[in-house]
Amino acid sequence: MFTASYPATLLVEATGGFHARFPDLPEALTGGRDLADTLAEAQDCLAEALAGRMIRNETVPAPSKPKRGQRLIPVPLYLAPKLALYVFLRETGMPNTELAGRLNVSETVVRRMLNPKHVTKPERIQAALEALGKCVILAFDDAA
Repeated sequence: MFTASYPATLLVEATGGFHARFPDLPEALTGGRDLADTLAEAQDCLAEALAGRMIRNETVPAPSKPKRGQRLIPVPLYLAPKLALYVFLRETGMPNTELAGRLNVSETVVRRMLNPKHVTKPERIQAALEALGKCVILAFDDAA
Protein backbone atom coordinates (compact mmCIF):
# COMPACT_ATOMS: atom_id res chain seq x y z
CA MET A 1 0.00 0.00 0.00
CA PHE A 2 1.20 3.49 -0.84
CA THR A 3 0.44 6.17 1.74
CA ALA A 4 0.71 9.76 0.57
CA SER A 5 1.35 11.60 3.86
CA TYR A 6 4.67 12.42 5.46
CA PRO A 7 5.35 13.27 9.12
CA ALA A 8 6.60 16.78 9.86
CA THR A 9 8.11 18.19 13.00
CA LEU A 10 6.76 21.65 13.82
CA LEU A 11 8.79 23.87 16.10
CA VAL A 12 7.87 27.25 17.56
CA GLU A 13 10.25 30.05 16.61
CA ALA A 14 11.29 32.78 19.03
CA THR A 15 9.56 35.35 16.79
CA GLY A 16 6.20 33.61 17.27
CA GLY A 17 6.00 31.72 14.01
CA PHE A 18 6.66 28.07 13.34
CA HIS A 19 9.01 26.13 11.16
CA ALA A 20 8.46 22.66 9.77
CA ARG A 21 10.89 19.96 8.72
CA PHE A 22 10.40 16.52 7.29
CA PRO A 23 12.66 13.80 8.74
CA ASP A 24 12.22 11.66 5.60
CA LEU A 25 13.15 14.54 3.27
CA PRO A 26 15.98 16.60 4.78
CA GLU A 27 15.80 19.13 1.94
CA ALA A 28 12.22 20.02 2.90
CA LEU A 29 12.26 22.92 5.38
CA THR A 30 9.76 25.75 5.63
CA GLY A 31 8.03 28.05 8.05
CA GLY A 32 5.02 30.26 8.58
CA ARG A 33 3.59 33.12 10.57
CA ASP A 34 1.16 30.93 12.51
CA LEU A 35 0.12 27.28 12.65
CA ALA A 36 -2.34 27.46 9.75
CA ASP A 37 0.17 29.26 7.54
CA THR A 38 2.90 26.79 8.49
CA LEU A 39 0.73 23.78 7.63
CA ALA A 40 -0.13 25.25 4.22
CA GLU A 41 3.53 26.05 3.56
CA ALA A 42 4.52 22.54 4.73
CA GLN A 43 2.24 20.92 2.16
CA ASP A 44 3.67 23.10 -0.60
CA CYS A 45 7.23 22.41 0.58
CA LEU A 46 6.54 18.66 0.67
CA ALA A 47 5.18 18.75 -2.89
CA GLU A 48 8.23 20.64 -4.15
CA ALA A 49 10.69 18.29 -2.42
CA LEU A 50 8.96 15.21 -3.85
CA ALA A 51 8.61 16.76 -7.31
CA GLY A 52 12.30 17.66 -7.26
CA ARG A 53 13.25 14.08 -6.49
CA MET A 54 11.00 12.83 -9.28
CA ILE A 55 12.46 15.28 -11.80
CA ARG A 56 16.02 14.33 -10.80
CA ASN A 57 15.08 10.62 -10.94
CA GLU A 58 16.06 10.14 -7.28
CA THR A 59 14.72 7.74 -4.70
CA VAL A 60 11.59 8.83 -2.89
CA PRO A 61 11.60 7.38 0.63
CA ALA A 62 8.49 5.79 2.04
CA PRO A 63 6.92 7.90 4.77
CA SER A 64 8.11 6.96 8.24
CA LYS A 65 5.70 6.30 11.07
CA PRO A 66 4.88 9.61 12.78
CA LYS A 67 6.40 10.12 16.20
CA ARG A 68 4.73 11.81 19.13
CA GLY A 69 4.18 15.48 18.40
CA GLN A 70 4.62 15.19 14.64
CA ARG A 71 1.90 16.11 12.16
CA LEU A 72 1.08 14.12 9.04
CA ILE A 73 1.20 16.37 5.99
CA PRO A 74 -0.65 15.01 2.96
CA VAL A 75 0.87 15.00 -0.50
CA PRO A 76 -1.33 17.32 -2.60
CA LEU A 77 -3.98 15.51 -4.63
CA TYR A 78 -2.54 16.62 -7.99
CA LEU A 79 0.79 14.96 -7.15
CA ALA A 80 -0.14 11.82 -5.16
CA PRO A 81 -1.12 9.59 -8.15
CA LYS A 82 1.97 10.64 -10.13
CA LEU A 83 4.14 9.95 -7.10
CA ALA A 84 2.58 6.50 -6.68
CA LEU A 85 3.24 5.71 -10.35
CA TYR A 86 6.83 6.95 -10.03
CA VAL A 87 7.46 4.86 -6.89
CA PHE A 88 5.93 1.68 -8.32
CA LEU A 89 7.79 2.04 -11.63
CA ARG A 90 11.09 2.36 -9.75
CA GLU A 91 10.22 -0.62 -7.52
CA THR A 92 9.53 -2.86 -10.51
CA GLY A 93 12.44 -1.54 -12.56
CA MET A 94 10.13 -1.40 -15.56
CA PRO A 95 11.34 0.98 -18.29
CA ASN A 96 8.99 3.70 -19.50
CA THR A 97 8.98 2.08 -22.93
CA GLU A 98 7.54 -1.17 -21.55
CA LEU A 99 4.78 0.66 -19.68
CA ALA A 100 4.07 2.66 -22.83
CA GLY A 101 3.69 -0.59 -24.77
CA ARG A 102 1.28 -2.00 -22.18
CA LEU A 103 -0.80 1.18 -22.43
CA ASN A 104 -0.51 1.41 -26.22
CA VAL A 105 0.86 4.97 -26.00
CA SER A 106 4.20 6.57 -26.82
CA GLU A 107 7.01 6.75 -24.28
CA THR A 108 6.53 10.53 -24.31
CA VAL A 109 3.08 10.06 -22.80
CA VAL A 110 4.57 8.03 -19.94
CA ARG A 111 7.22 10.71 -19.34
CA ARG A 112 4.46 13.30 -19.14
CA MET A 113 2.53 11.16 -16.65
CA LEU A 114 5.64 11.13 -14.47
CA ASN A 115 6.26 14.87 -14.83
CA PRO A 116 4.92 16.55 -11.67
CA LYS A 117 4.38 19.84 -13.55
CA HIS A 118 2.38 18.30 -16.42
CA VAL A 119 -1.39 17.99 -16.02
CA THR A 120 -2.46 14.38 -16.61
CA LYS A 121 -5.98 13.00 -16.56
CA PRO A 122 -6.48 10.84 -13.46
CA GLU A 123 -7.91 8.02 -15.59
CA ARG A 124 -4.65 7.80 -17.52
CA ILE A 125 -2.59 7.43 -14.33
CA GLN A 126 -5.10 4.92 -12.99
CA ALA A 127 -4.67 2.85 -16.17
CA ALA A 128 -0.90 3.01 -15.81
CA LEU A 129 -1.09 1.88 -12.17
CA GLU A 130 -3.39 -0.98 -13.19
CA ALA A 131 -0.84 -1.98 -15.86
CA LEU A 132 1.62 -2.33 -12.97
CA GLY A 133 -0.81 -4.55 -11.07
CA LYS A 134 -1.96 -1.81 -8.68
CA CYS A 135 -5.43 -0.50 -7.94
CA VAL A 136 -6.38 2.94 -6.73
CA ILE A 137 -8.25 3.15 -3.43
CA LEU A 138 -9.22 6.59 -2.25
CA ALA A 139 -9.65 7.20 1.48
CA PHE A 140 -10.79 10.24 3.42
CA ASP A 141 -9.96 11.04 7.03
CA ASP A 142 -10.80 13.74 9.54
CA ALA A 143 -8.73 16.91 9.22
CA ALA A 144 -6.07 17.33 11.87
